Amino acid sequence: MAEIIQKDGTWAFDGDALRLTPGRDRNVSLLRRTLGELVVPLGALAGISFEQGRKSGRLRLRLRDGADPLLHASGGRLTEPNDPYQLIVESDRYGVAEYFVDEVRNALLLDGVPADPVSEFLLPGPPLPLSVSAGDGTASFDGEFIRLEWNWKTEDAKAAAGTRTLAVAELIAVEWQPAAGLENGHLRFTVQGAPTKAPPKYDPNSVELWGFKKDPLMALLAAAVQARLPHPTAPPVTDEAPEEPRGRPQLASAEPREDDHDALLRRLRELGDLHRTGVLTDEEFTLAKQAILKRM
Repeated sequence: MAEIIQKDGTWAFDGDALRLTPGRDRNVSLLRRTLGELVVPLGALAGISFEQGRKSGRLRLRLRDGADPLLHASGGRLTEPNDPYQLIVESDRYGVAEYFVDEVRNALLLDGVPADPVSEFLLPGPPLPLSVSAGDGTASFDGEFIRLEWNWKTEDAKAAAGTRTLAVAELIAVEWQPAAGLENGHLRFTVQGAPTKAPPKYDPNSVELWGFKKDPLMALLAAAVQARLPHPTAPPVTDEAPEEPRGRPQLASAEPREDDHDALLRRLRELGDLHRTGVLTDEEFTLAKQAILKRM
């Protein structure tokens, strides 16, 4: 078990998953406090790093593409204070941070976790129900339906359409864009068969955002919806029946033999144990590990 406790939050690693708990310090962002504790399975990680500074450092997790609906919905546009996969580390805890990084990296190596993209979400998304008031409206989501309600700041033509209720089954996409400079942001839902190019100010399926404190919370709602949509790598759904194979029917594949990949992973773990107990030198361990990784 590796753990690092800071004002910014607490990260703990038990060998199978990382538990990221936001701190209670007033400088911790509203988004991170609202999101709460995150449990990241080891298989969702692509890497971890630690950057030292003069007064403080920063731990960073890098997730595999497509593993987290929040990262996909935000498109990498979350600012550093709102990024749950970063932790500010005080200078007197640099040694603990480096140890934490080594423990996670060793686990990634011994488990043979690849860094390539995944074809399904490995994190569940923010907890529900969720309701956020920001910009010109309030967006609520219960897992099946999104409800959009307007306030006194909403454009008249948009407010005239009244409260909107959208079923997740009707959606093909959700997009969150933060305000940047003089450009307003938005939370937009694209409904199947009814795409629109109208600006968010006039689009009844969009909430316009102006860059205020609660705006980033709309990214959480976008992530909760994204987690319930087909994965971005999933093939498009069609109504056509699958084409029947032509020619001779394919024979069922033979029963698979023992997985060579699993055997190599076991060998990696054995090498790690021999290295830790001093049976293998650093050079011997490195050479043996590289030989197994090449076979994998």
